[in-house]
Amino acid sequence: MGKKKKILLVDDEDDILEFLSYNLLKEGYKVRTASSGMAALEVASGFKPDLVILDIMMPEMDGIEVCKHLRDMEALEDCIIAFLSARGEDYTQIAALDSGGDDFIQKPIRPNLLISRVKALLRRKKEMDKTILNKTIKIGDLVIDPDQFLAYKNGDKIELARKEFQLLNLLASKPGRVFRRFEIMHKIWGDDVIVGDRTIDVHIRKLREKLGNKIIKTVKGVGYKIDF
Repeated sequence: MGKKKKILLVDDEDDILEFLSYNLLKEGYKVRTASSGMAALEVASGFKPDLVILDIMMPEMDGIEVCKHLRDMEALEDCIIAFLSARGEDYTQIAALDSGGDDFIQKPIRPNLLISRVKALLRRKKEMDKTILNKTIKIGDLVIDPDQFLAYKNGDKIELARKEFQLLNLLASKPGRVFRRFEIMHKIWGDDVIVGDRTIDVHIRKLREKLGNKIIKTVKGVGYKIDF
């Protein structure tokens, strides 16, 4: 059997931490907990989890802010971050995923469903590690560097959120090819993530704001492509 996967649980409610810990420890995972955003950052830097399950509504530092700080830690760049929240509005989910989150799980959640989602997330991480494009892509004045998770336009660095970069990298992998919406959702968010229909559109809009409107084309009723 391989190395035990490490999971960090972050929630300001002790009963939630106890419930999650009990079920994950029973499955053989290594588990650490934190009851605040600041504590989570301290634990994460030493523990280096494979997966963080993060509440959104917390005092002092909410989960979205914690996620952004985690994404800034070089040692955690490959860590999967899943939000666990009672709030299920589209705009909350989009904000959570846009901050660098990989998944959004709604409370309350049954133990068997929790374990299923955790296994799916860790499995998807393994698959992404194998399939993510790692060659520098040059298209016109756009350069995409997957090793650094950065893009450059006319030599100027463009800061992209994790999902924005993955979406751009996917589209740029085959210039001119139309990627269908369901294909983008499968490859970037995975089949186990339930998000609003507007999620892809929001990320495309943000990419256009940063890269210019001409790079990413919409093929009405089908999907998107990069075409110069």
